Amino acid sequence: MSDTTSGAPASSTLTIAKAINEGLRRSLETDPKVLLMGEDIGALGGVFRVTDGLQKDFGEDRVVDTPLAESGILGTAIGLALRGYRPVCEIQFDGFIFPAYDQITTQLAKMHYRSRGRLMLPVVVRVPYGGGIGAVEHHSESPEALFAHTAGLRVVSPSTPQDAFTMIQEAIASPDPVLFFEPKGRYWDKGEVDLTRSSGDETLDRARVVREGTDLTLVAYGPTVSTALKVAAAAATEGRSIEVVDLRSISPLDTETVVRSVRRTGRCVVVHEAPTFLGSGAEVAARVTEECFYSLESPVLRVGGFHTPYPVAKIEHDYLPSLDRVLDAVDRAFGF
Repeated sequence: MSDTTSGAPASSTLTIAKAINEGLRRSLETDPKVLLMGEDIGALGGVFRVTDGLQKDFGEDRVVDTPLAESGILGTAIGLALRGYRPVCEIQFDGFIFPAYDQITTQLAKMHYRSRGRLMLPVVVRVPYGGGIGAVEHHSESPEALFAHTAGLRVVSPSTPQDAFTMIQEAIASPDPVLFFEPKGRYWDKGEVDLTRSSGDETLDRARVVREGTDLTLVAYGPTVSTALKVAAAAATEGRSIEVVDLRSISPLDTETVVRSVRRTGRCVVVHEAPTFLGSGAEVAARVTEECFYSLESPVLRVGGFHTPYPVAKIEHDYLPSLDRVLDAVDRAFGF
């Protein structure tokens, strides 16, 4: 698909994967300092084909096939950023990010602070994450809380094709390092995308209310937003009005939007695929409890993965937060 300036329609129905591809293309066209790096992202287009066609159109110098060495990818990106480039690194699968963990948390996250603001590291790390694709261990992890805990990193996750298109451009334009977690189990979800929206729309660190309600706030992000909307629809058949908030950003956290919702509804359930133990939902629950204590009708509840290694594919449906598990939490919240 071409840019809207070349006569293409202003909007189109795209998958999340294709929307990211279009956002990357727009950034490559707009800024000659943007380049992509990763394993098999060139001729192959990545294992999920998110970068399909980009090397052909922009060349091997801007869409770079790297060795299988995540630490090397991030170390090279840090050096390029210091020289004025805006590298976008793809980590092939979520569980492969850990060889680069040291580079990300001790160098990428800290160099701006360490230099008293003199050095900028506008690096984006794209991470396909989460389950739901029937993959083996190391291919279905949700490690976002590990990076959100590290000061100096933005950690975001889109849930729709529109947000995927807009947020990837905002991430690349940001002066800060951004961990861009892509819900790979939702890569093929389709939605309408306004291709005229750009990186100036400031959705990167703001939550949004995707369904309004009055009785309970259901907070989600990335792959679980779709689940939350199904829960809200099911609960409506029982006369319960559930508001769904898509966080979009895990760090920084848009507490204001969540708190405003919970003060009206009086109840809150947080859902994510990562284990609930010390997960991002725990931070949301703590902030809601601090800010909304006198408004709450029940404790803040969390639904997520269990405190175990990711299971084999044939039982991952028991591990992930399903419609029934989230509805059970909703019932318990109303039971107090």
